[in-house]
Amino acid sequence: MSDLFNNLFIFEMANNHQGDVKHGLRIIQAMGKIARKYKVTGAIKFQYRELDTFIHPDYVTRSDVKHIPRFLSTRLTKDQFARLAQAARDEGLLIVVTPFDEPSVQLCLEHRADILKVASCSVTDWPLLAAIANTGKPVIASTGGATLQDIDKMVSFFTHRQVSLAVLHCVSLYPTPNDNLHLGFIERLRYRYPHLTIGYSGHEAPDNLDVVKVAVAAGAKILERHVGVETDTIKLNAYSMTPDQTDAWVNSALIARTIFGNDGEKLITQAEVDSLLSLQRGVYARCAIPKGSTITPENVYFAMPCQAGQLTSGQLGQYRTQWTASKDYESNEAIFEERSGRDTIGVIREMIHEAKGLLGEARIVFGSQYEIELSHHYGMENFRQTGALIVNLINREYCKKLVIMLPQQRHPNHRHRIKEETFHLLWGDLEITLNDRVIHMQAGDMLLIERGAWHSFTTKRGAIIEEVSTTHIKGDSEYEDEAISQKDILERKTILEDW
Repeated sequence: MSDLFNNLFIFEMANNHQGDVKHGLRIIQAMGKIARKYKVTGAIKFQYRELDTFIHPDYVTRSDVKHIPRFLSTRLTKDQFARLAQAARDEGLLIVVTPFDEPSVQLCLEHRADILKVASCSVTDWPLLAAIANTGKPVIASTGGATLQDIDKMVSFFTHRQVSLAVLHCVSLYPTPNDNLHLGFIERLRYRYPHLTIGYSGHEAPDNLDVVKVAVAAGAKILERHVGVETDTIKLNAYSMTPDQTDAWVNSALIARTIFGNDGEKLITQAEVDSLLSLQRGVYARCAIPKGSTITPENVYFAMPCQAGQLTSGQLGQYRTQWTASKDYESNEAIFEERSGRDTIGVIREMIHEAKGLLGEARIVFGSQYEIELSHHYGMENFRQTGALIVNLINREYCKKLVIMLPQQRHPNHRHRIKEETFHLLWGDLEITLNDRVIHMQAGDMLLIERGAWHSFTTKRGAIIEEVSTTHIKGDSEYEDEAISQKDILERKTILEDW
């Protein structure tokens, strides 16, 4: 995934330069000003065609074939395009070029284009795609009118050639009405190609700013629009934006990104905590509660306000937590207490709920035949720091498990005397130390762990590992920390038949 793709704004000039270098420079300068104003990564996009060979000679003089008169009337020379490209570079803009034929691919290299673009009409043009892939340049592909099968094949084509690729949802209707936009497809592309940057190339009416907000909310990281400059004699088409409209479009996208937040991360501020506390119910003594007595729903009541540090209704009612009065409480007095006693059931439920959440986020589903194993090597109270939740699915001559690691959790160093296993990381991140070698795994990576190999692993964001192995045999694991090995298996494992 190229860093060039992240939050990139592409200003598509197309033929809006009108075949006039000076007018093209006006467009570039206007776009550079907008990119600097909002401090965004911007790119000017050109379209290259070797018109002498791109258009069949019998059609050069005909005016009844769509696009040909427009292409010929706005023709620029190679040197003129080079001048525009340098002007864009001087404005601090990246150079993106859509080549429509093989000679134009070579011209992209001559002009030092940063990114090559595949037009929607070229998604299945395999000779052109091969020429583009051979450059080694990052590639962005629009997908207007392309079937999902077409996109699959194109993605596979570039992926096999190790080309850095981004895919843009696009609808090739000019302008595109709202009911044809189908921006929900952006989310499908994101899940179908999780290793790619997904964006949106729009052709909606220039004053329709709702679309870019929805595109950002759907996860589009690259945004592209046709741009131009109007004069007394030059008018834009129905899907190209003036500089003022482009300014409003970029601003709307940035506002949407601010509202959307940081890729699904949830930030809880102290101001929000304080605000909610002012609305929560605190625990108050219903009657006199002697020191040493158990605090129960029967001898308290819930009311606002809840003071800082006061026991809340939610805390008292959570799972099987025990609360004991550390002092004598009078009737109507606010209860301030620390939890007493270990809430093992509560800890187990919390871990299971979080593991279910990770499975849901990863969209991993398994059937009804399974066994849940919680490995808590240093006690359930330390499970979040050290341990793993294991879903045992198959154990015959072959064995299959899902190992679920919570964020920041680690699994201590150990080895297997009999079992050989392979880890396949399905989701998340994993750092594994195999003997003395540290390996950073990403989703999709596989790693063989041979018999007798010492290994430990940890995760930052959480991980779901598919473990495929020979038969699992109880007692086959040896831990480097003898304090773990000396424990009875029931002291460090909890087995659940359901969750």
